[in-house]
Amino acid sequence: MNKRSFLKSATLTGIGLSLGWDALANEFKTISSRSAESLAADKEFWNRIREKYLLKPDYINLENGYYNFIPQPTLERYIQHIRDVNYQGSYYMRTVQWENKKKMAAKLAAIAGCGTDELIVTRNTTESLDLVIAGQTWQSGDEAVMAIQDYGAMLDMFDQVAERHGVILKKISIPNHPKSDEEIVSLYEQAITPKTKLLMVCHMINITGQILPIRKICDMAHAKGVKVMVDGAHAFAHIQYKISELNCDYYGTSLHKWMSVPLGAGFLYVRKGEAPKLWPLLGDRLPKEDVYRLNHTGTHPCATDLTIADAIDFFNMIGADKKEARLRFLKDYWTSRVKDNTIIILNTPLDATRSCGIANVGIKGMTPGTLAKRLLDEHKVYTVPIDYANVQGCRITPNVYTTTDELDQFVKALHVLSE
Repeated sequence: MNKRSFLKSATLTGIGLSLGWDALANEFKTISSRSAESLAADKEFWNRIREKYLLKPDYINLENGYYNFIPQPTLERYIQHIRDVNYQGSYYMRTVQWENKKKMAAKLAAIAGCGTDELIVTRNTTESLDLVIAGQTWQSGDEAVMAIQDYGAMLDMFDQVAERHGVILKKISIPNHPKSDEEIVSLYEQAITPKTKLLMVCHMINITGQILPIRKICDMAHAKGVKVMVDGAHAFAHIQYKISELNCDYYGTSLHKWMSVPLGAGFLYVRKGEAPKLWPLLGDRLPKEDVYRLNHTGTHPCATDLTIADAIDFFNMIGADKKEARLRFLKDYWTSRVKDNTIIILNTPLDATRSCGIANVGIKGMTPGTLAKRLLDEHKVYTVPIDYANVQGCRITPNVYTTTDELDQFVKALHVLSE
């Protein structure tokens, strides 16, 4: 294809994408005055949103927690970004690559509720939080506090610094159904000693969806001189909050989950003044005070970074309040239909302050692996089994496009399997 033909093709594609995006924006405008609660159960509206996704018909996907599908309008823009970066090649990489990445970080900071000089775009939560864990200046005998329900990749990094630097790890266990915020805060508090340097806590526990009282934990830890790192992999673009209101020192998340960015993007928040205290993953010559000193990862797929803006546009069209209400409605819809079955076990607190779209369900006498296999083989429902850290069940993570008809099929399957 010659240059003229390429430019013509790209222009036509861009026009098509623009019209598609405009139509999507108009779709959301029709519900802009509706309350989040009234819209959450509106089948007709969410069926129209469902049409923006290309979904495999072989099974009902209730495992959106690992990777949220990219809606087609965002996917098409992502493909266009790949074309644009490829068309410019080294010129793009040497001229506007970092400027554009900082623009994406600024858009994320606006949603996250922090300063633009406190947030960097990373590749995922694991990279973000492992950077913080490995980046501490550890001394033998230093202590770190975490929960056995925390994500494995971060626990693995703590194991590594323990072996390498002589760090002592204090692990607590979060109850699936806590009596109060104070019970949870007390568990972390009891693990802290004068040698504790860092506390890791999940904003939303990935295996159950339980939301933890982050501000209360941070306030308690800071009163004892302990820094707090928050794993927000499942909270960002899922529930509403501002990082500035959490009072944490570090916050990491993945954007391929609830923000529906293509694989390969996340972010790390570092409270102002903390960046100079961290060792970067890779060497960099920027001043220690500059948070971007921590952002050097070598050459990487820039089109993914550029698509962050498009995913944010899609998120803002829905509205943070409307998305949260929809996800909580879906969780409440199916859990309310199984909670009275004494053979079915819910491993997630159902109170609105303690969970949103994610919940974990098990069946007495059945292993999670067997449950997941039978759900898929016999009922065409795909999910993921969890069998560790006091949690035995399948994690259920619907998305905004999930229908109540699909959840009815899932509920029916649970009742059949529990007989």
